[in-house]
Formats: sequence, structure tokens, C-alpha cells
Amino acid sequence: MTTHRRYNLILMLGLVLLTGCATFRSDLNGAYQGEVKRNLGSPQVSALFIFTHVHQTLGYDAIPKVVGKKSMIQSFDDVFHDALGEFSNLRKYDTFTEEAGDVNHPERRSLRDSLTTQNDYTVKIRIIEERHFAPTFFAGFGSVISATVLPMPYRQTYRMETEVYSRGGSLVGSYHRQAYLSKWVELLLVFAYPFCPEDRKREEVFMLMLHDTFKQIESENVLKPL
Repeated sequence: MTTHRRYNLILMLGLVLLTGCATFRSDLNGAYQGEVKRNLGSPQVSALFIFTHVHQTLGYDAIPKVVGKKSMIQSFDDVFHDALGEFSNLRKYDTFTEEAGDVNHPERRSLRDSLTTQNDYTVKIRIIEERHFAPTFFAGFGSVISATVLPMPYRQTYRMETEVYSRGGSLVGSYHRQAYLSKWVELLLVFAYPFCPEDRKREEVFMLMLHDTFKQIESENVLKPL
């Protein structure tokens, strides 16, 4: 290997080692704008929370794919537990997380149906992570061929669709929240990474969506005694 080629290789390796990324989140779209109320002293109720975590790369996946909660966020249980503090009259609750394999496991479907009849309300929460294949592909391509000198954003959209049903199956509330993350990969952004890590920003999005939705449900006194 010539000295010139060796120098170029060392330079490329140095650029890769210096490459960093920073992630930024948007504001919450659909956030509750009404008066915040607490139902302290109200009769207690029970609720079943059914979670469905879905991922889809638009332009690549033909249909959304049901994934495990840890595929999106490792700390989802902690985030959910923290958001439960928005409710003031929740006596007890159960949780059920849907899996793609449930279509082949009638015992899990029976468990879900049984929990539905045992609680006053069923809160179905569908969390969708979306990205567009073409923009992501070309952003990655441009980042690689420029040795990350050109800043390229990778955008992921998160939507949370929530429906609340009474024990009799009547829909008593419907809510929609949306936010997105922009991840930038570029030379020297390694210095920004400690302040804007992707995992933290994703956790913030989940916290915002759950807290805000539960706050609206509480303020509108949706979970009232049947």
C-alpha cells in the first residue's frame, strides 16, 4: 500500500470515529388544550390496558407489523407506571400486550377476553412507529458517500391511538397523539450526542403521549362508575 493510500485510509477511519448523531423531537400534535381537572374523592373503578405496538416502513412494508414493546422502547413499563399517576380514581388495573403470534394462541386471546369482562373499562392503546423507506434510504446513501460531512436527517413518526370502552363494549372516548424524531448523523456531532441521545428523546415522546392522553381522560371524567 502506498503512503498516499495509507494516508487516505487513516483519514477515512478518523472521520468515521468522529461521526456522531443527535436526535431532536417535535412538539406533541393533538395535545389536550382543555381545563385540567382531578377527580379526587370519586368512586374507584378498574381498567384493563391493552397495548399494541406496531412498526411500519412505508414504501417497504406492505402492512404494519406487530412488534414487542422493547423493540420500540426498553423502559416502556416504567413510562406507563409513571403516567398512571394522572388517574385519581383507578382502584386496580390489568395490562395485556398483544403479540403477532396471538393469532395462533387461543389461550392468550381467552385471557384477554376474560380480563375485559373483569374490569369496568378497557383502554386500547395502539402505538405506531412509522418511517418512509425512500427518504431514509437516500439520507443514508448521502451520508455514506459524503463520509457524514453532509448532515442527513432520519425521521421517525410516532402515533398513539387510544380508545376507551365500557364493560358493555360502548366506546366512551377516542384520542390521537403524534410526534416525530429527527436523527441527524454528521461529522463532529459526537459532541452533541451526550445532550441529545436517541433513546432519551424516544422515551420523552412516549411519556408525553401517555401522560397527555391519561390527563385528558382524567379531566373529562371518562372513567366514572358504571
